[in-house]
Amino acid sequence: MLAEVVYDRRAAVSYALKWAFARNTRFYDFSDIGGDCTNFISQCLYAGCGVMNYSQTNGWYYNSADDRSPSWTGVVFLQSFLLGNGGAGVYGEAAELTALETGDVIQLADGGGRFYHSLIVSAMFPPYSPNEIYVCAHSDDAGNRRLSGYGYAAALGIHIIGARREIQL
Repeated sequence: MLAEVVYDRRAAVSYALKWAFARNTRFYDFSDIGGDCTNFISQCLYAGCGVMNYSQTNGWYYNSADDRSPSWTGVVFLQSFLLGNGGAGVYGEAAELTALETGDVIQLADGGGRFYHSLIVSAMFPPYSPNEIYVCAHSDDAGNRRLSGYGYAAALGIHIIGARREIQL
């Protein structure tokens, strides 16, 4: 059985700001083998919910560099997990960038529509345009960087609705 868990946006953003320019040694740094951006965003999301999904088919978990789900470190796999997760862990919905909140995720795509980078919203200021959204990221380390400072063809906002935990009855 599943129980709802509150997604703590403040904890997720606090983690993002703490580790934006450093690496938590509990997690492998994938910077030299494809990039660390989605690994970092997964860490932030986990800091906000404290729940992983150990499903072997569509899970979201990290035990070690050699024992993790594709969605923990892969941009499109994280997107698929967040937008389709009906089990344990965080879940969300696609949203306009201007409708996002701190602790939500943004994924950037190139001109061919290929998603290549994951970011977490760390701050937003009125009038809530993409020029006033600030993010944290790894691979090109950033802490409270303006989203408008990135070169991208398209961006997908993912609003985190909450999280679920498996409970035994």
